[in-house]
Amino acid sequence: MAEPSGVMKHIDLVKGEDSVLLIHGLAGSPLEMQYVARTLYKAGFSVRVPRFSKHGFGSASKFEKWQHWLDEVTCHFDEMKARYKTVSVCGLCIGAVLAMKLASQREVASLSLFSTTLYFDGWNIPWYRFLLNIGYYTPFRYLYSYRECEPYGIKNEQLRAWISREMGEKSTFAALTGRIPMTRLYQAEELIKETRRILPAIDTPTLLIHSLEDDTSTIRSANYVETHIGSNKVRKVFLDNSYHNITMDNQKEIVADETVRFVRDAVSNRNAAHPAEFDTIRIA
Repeated sequence: MAEPSGVMKHIDLVKGEDSVLLIHGLAGSPLEMQYVARTLYKAGFSVRVPRFSKHGFGSASKFEKWQHWLDEVTCHFDEMKARYKTVSVCGLCIGAVLAMKLASQREVASLSLFSTTLYFDGWNIPWYRFLLNIGYYTPFRYLYSYRECEPYGIKNEQLRAWISREMGEKSTFAALTGRIPMTRLYQAEELIKETRRILPAIDTPTLLIHSLEDDTSTIRSANYVETHIGSNKVRKVFLDNSYHNITMDNQKEIVADETVRFVRDAVSNRNAAHPAEFDTIRIA
């Protein structure tokens, strides 16, 4: 399947010896992470936002596995680890789940998890969502695709209207409104299941940013990570004027600024011993 000509490609911004790998969401593109990436770059970090072909926008093979997604993420991480002094990882939605799984296998300086999705329980998820658990194990899984609909994870009305106008055209926003095959949703569920299992083994400093109005996944996911992750440093930030795509929505500046502060602190104190530290704040 040919990609729309405007879909954003790989972003690689080189600056400091401390770096950040950003992982976009399921069926997404680097566009989702562009603002956070550029803010990190301006703050002195080297930044990479790959256009992940395995779990990103585009056609999905019925033979793909979540392990293939992780392999692609790990390849980028290992390349950066060989090049930079430290590598922190940020992830959005399923990208956040991949980031946690990666941190259970590699030395990650810090984790920044945006709209972490361990449960598809947001207010815009179809009521028949539970039926997919049956469909996963039938031939129906090769036929059904979920198409994202309004509000596309965006509360900002101007941006949402733009996305609506762009639907069906070859544009960068096609990546936000594509279809997700049931086979890919099944693999996402399997990845989530595996990540829940290994959460206690993750001791990486972790920042959780989640919207109180997330239309895809409620704060239950962020709360679950906070409760079960093995890290002794967890900061949780709740937003009240955004939907699921918080890296693009009304409070993207807050997301970016919180990330810069957290990554900078984690990198500067990575070898120091600290007592357990957990804090939760709500930003209006």
